[in-house]
Amino acid sequence: MLRSDSLFGKRDNPTNSPLNGSPATGVMPASAAGGMTKPAPIGGLSAVPSAPASSDAQAGNAEAGSKLIVGPNIKLKGVEITDCHTLVVEGRVEATMDSNVIQIAECGAFIGKAEIDIAEIRGEFDGELIVRQKLVIYATGRVTGKIRYGKLVIEEGGQISGEIQVGVNAPAKPLTVAKAG
Repeated sequence: MLRSDSLFGKRDNPTNSPLNGSPATGVMPASAAGGMTKPAPIGGLSAVPSAPASSDAQAGNAEAGSKLIVGPNIKLKGVEITDCHTLVVEGRVEATMDSNVIQIAECGAFIGKAEIDIAEIRGEFDGELIVRQKLVIYATGRVTGKIRYGKLVIEEGGQISGEIQVGVNAPAKPLTVAKAG
């Protein structure tokens, strides 16, 4: 039986075919005998395809939604960002947005107006920031402007300044003190 080993139609001698075994030993290689062999890595990457993600992992990705990453040295100016679940800012963004999550890296800056569920600030934010759930300012973070938040966490070294108000839904009420007597 003849077998083709290449695209150019080169044919092997049937007695030297790996499927027939070596003429000297008559032993079949493991791959010809039905055993599975693992391909060698190529350039540090495995040539074996990864298993498909489980339905739980896929459901998590579906919940995560869309993600926009503005990389280092990128400047995005004069835009309105919508339908974006997570915005990662490593460059500079001048925009307005209404989203779920904003993450500003140490080298990142956001200037403008943002309404967010969760904000994680390691870089700079300047403008109007409304955080419906939780604002986290890390040690390298600096937030300035008009800030409203549900919950606030500031790591030692983090900075916040401007018009700051707790509570997103209710307008600020003046503090009244009653006198006894």
